[in-house]
Amino acid sequence: MTKDRIKTGIKALDDDWGGFPVGRAVLVTGDAGSGKTIFGMQFANSACSQGLKTTYISTEESIDELREQGHSFDWDLDRWEGKGLLTFLDLSTARITEINMALEIRVDVQKGRFDSILEVIPKGTQVVVVDSLGSHTANLTTKEFKERFDLFVHKLKAMGLTALIIIDSATSAAYNDLALFSAYGALKLLKRENPYTGQRERVIDIVKMRNTKVPLQLLVFKMGRNGIVVLTQEPVK
Repeated sequence: MTKDRIKTGIKALDDDWGGFPVGRAVLVTGDAGSGKTIFGMQFANSACSQGLKTTYISTEESIDELREQGHSFDWDLDRWEGKGLLTFLDLSTARITEINMALEIRVDVQKGRFDSILEVIPKGTQVVVVDSLGSHTANLTTKEFKERFDLFVHKLKAMGLTALIIIDSATSAAYNDLALFSAYGALKLLKRENPYTGQRERVIDIVKMRNTKVPLQLLVFKMGRNGIVVLTQEPVK
């Protein structure tokens, strides 16, 4: 197991394997409403609580919307921002402007540039959350996506950043889930019907985490006051 870890803020994961490896990129995919943004914000809050300068980059939601979500949980986002430990960056407005301009002149939206995300990361950042990379994949072929994602992960590592990259499941599937192979770790957040109770539930599928013993079973979770809480009773092995 890698020695240096950053706690995720999800107790079950942190207790059993210490969190995410420092200086590596972890991918989180999931459907709408599966908890991807909450996962990302919970990790950002946890990183700040460990004294790590964290940048949360949003490509789909406004900063006000993110703060509103954060205030519904017992997180100290205002405190971290005040201390300079947390920075929110909104790339959603720029993306919408680009799409509107493309529609007005009837041309394709510019092919996704992952480098544009790297360019805005403030100096001194140690942890970065990208929510979501899906909005930067326009007009890419599968080969182009794989090449750009591999380079993106490589550059994040070269910058010494611990990264959580969020991609919606539809985008991930459109590119044959290739990002799962490139990232150091990969988790899927799913919504399913419990075959025994017939009730809908959310689960985490830990696809992989290199140098880490991870569970094969799906981890059932709920949303609590502090965000994601794993309900699975059997220990994670």
